[in-house]
Amino acid sequence: MAGPAPEVAAPALPVPVLRSCPPGVSGGQDPTAGCQPIVLGPAELARGAALAPGPRAVFMAGRRALRTFAAELLDIPASDLTTHFSCPRCGSGPELSHGRPGYTLRGGPVPLALSLSRSSGWILLGAVVDPPAGVTMGLDLADPSGMAFEGFDGVALTTTERAALTGLAGPQLLQERARLWARKEAWLKMTGDGLATAPDTLDVLSRPEIRDLAAGEAGLPHNLRAAVALSRTGS
Repeated sequence: MAGPAPEVAAPALPVPVLRSCPPGVSGGQDPTAGCQPIVLGPAELARGAALAPGPRAVFMAGRRALRTFAAELLDIPASDLTTHFSCPRCGSGPELSHGRPGYTLRGGPVPLALSLSRSSGWILLGAVVDPPAGVTMGLDLADPSGMAFEGFDGVALTTTERAALTGLAGPQLLQERARLWARKEAWLKMTGDGLATAPDTLDVLSRPEIRDLAAGEAGLPHNLRAAVALSRTGS
């Protein structure tokens, strides 16, 4: 009599390439290095132009850094890339300036799954090179100092997550809030849902697709918390 079928291990998640850019450094280099300015797509430029000067500078720095990062991974000039973001509600194409980031090269999608996050002037970038079909990623960067406002737990955390924070106070509480928030944002960027999903309905305490970055990983300051999420199926 045949015994029970052996369990099949879940496929290993791909390993993303991570890069951080400190405040004031776009893409880790001078944005006009080699006398080749990093030009963004029309939709990105229009979105940036609609912002106030401070937010505009943050937005443009992030998009320049992302384009530089993608181009270096592909070993091509950044100017060869065409913006091609995607959104579950709005579709995809060069006319989008929001959603899951992506690019095309000579009309075809580039072999990268990408994500971007910003916090306290820092930029965190992530990519899976040659991702398996349907695999997406999301990452997020969070500053614990922004988690001190009253009511955060009720708005952002599930009942189980709030229970897990019982007994914490001061810096330890803020660090754990930031860790959970980074995990939520990373997951929602991975799925493409964004904050269309209420964060207090999404429990991220123990999802194997999400990994917390270690303190200082990818060159980030030790006070920031970050997480990366990778889908197994792309769903």
